[in-house]
Amino acid sequence: MSEAWIIDACRTPRGIGKKGKGALADEHPQHLGAAVLKALQERVGFNTADVDDIVFGTSSQRGTQSGDLARMAALDAGYDTKASGVTLDRFCGSGITAVNIAAANIMAGMEDLTIGGGAEMMSTHGQGGSKSSPFLDNDNLRLRAVHPQPHQGVCADAIATLEGISRKALDEHAVESQRRAANAIKNGYFSKSLIPVYKEDGSLALDEEEFPRPQTTIESLSQLNPSFGKLADISLDEQGTTFRSLLLQKYPDLKIEHVHHAGNSSGVVDGAGAILLASPAYAKANGLKPRARIVGMCNMGDSPTLMLNAPVPATQKVLQRTGMTINDIDLFEINEAFAVVSEKYIRDLGLDRDKVNVNGGAMALGHPIGATGAMLIGTVLDELERRDQQFGLITMCAAGGMAPAIIIERI
Repeated sequence: MSEAWIIDACRTPRGIGKKGKGALADEHPQHLGAAVLKALQERVGFNTADVDDIVFGTSSQRGTQSGDLARMAALDAGYDTKASGVTLDRFCGSGITAVNIAAANIMAGMEDLTIGGGAEMMSTHGQGGSKSSPFLDNDNLRLRAVHPQPHQGVCADAIATLEGISRKALDEHAVESQRRAANAIKNGYFSKSLIPVYKEDGSLALDEEEFPRPQTTIESLSQLNPSFGKLADISLDEQGTTFRSLLLQKYPDLKIEHVHHAGNSSGVVDGAGAILLASPAYAKANGLKPRARIVGMCNMGDSPTLMLNAPVPATQKVLQRTGMTINDIDLFEINEAFAVVSEKYIRDLGLDRDKVNVNGGAMALGHPIGATGAMLIGTVLDELERRDQQFGLITMCAAGGMAPAIIIERI
């Protein structure tokens, strides 16, 4: 089996995902995807006709985000028409999955040069198309009866209640995420991967992170009302189904304490990220210098009703598959979908907090669903190089109760 080498990684800044407020909110998602693809080619100088495939993650494939975003972004970036593309959806895990598949095709010996990444416009969220939800589809009550799937924020509150994790602990976690992100931005830790986004007329759209709130304090967070208490009890259909009732089908005695709010949940943002991968043979023949190699990958399913708990078993699985242990990993990146996800991850695995999300996470920077996984891989790679360390593990929860994971080794 061939190795898959990471040649380079880049990403856009994360723009606030709100029309009229975010600097990227008026851009087409193909334009964001094209920005990272074009940047990879300009940074590395590879022949785009040699790209075997581009695998993109995009969770909301509706409206402007429909129609195979990977292929359209490649054409928009000026890639040779020989460079094909495919777009997939594993909800929040789409970006990691896209990179994993792009790497797996190289490792299988079927391809030599691939790109894995993703793009997501949370400001528009593809609302020009169908608004149906796989969790609330009233035409598929059979699935709902077997695997009730509530809103992810309600799940986060339920997990915190089940685990006995207090709002104070979650707010402290959120403040630390903001502090670490502010430190990383101040010291230029993201500058190696960060690329500017330009508008169609050539003027600058955005060249820095737009979402962080470095002024955040425990006191300011304590003033925020929980976000998901009222949402949990909104009637979803004529039968009076609510998110709370869906969850109580599996956990009938659970009295949910609502502890998550805008400050300790991931930010709604727009963005794109991409990873260039090559086989060793192709890289050597074409003078491409590798930055890292893929050590191992896995996917894991868990409870679809709690939805957010798969990162821990995914981590255990990828470590077991690669013959590694927690102590072998220098840096962990776990997406901060909600504070409880990363807090539980740290507690369950007994991790040193100084190795986890060292430059902050989605609570401070935001979570552009399909793009986040590729962004996190690039962030870990940059930080391994900056610290002269070796191994990084990246994972994240995904709707439906799933988590992909990947381990990379710096070369």
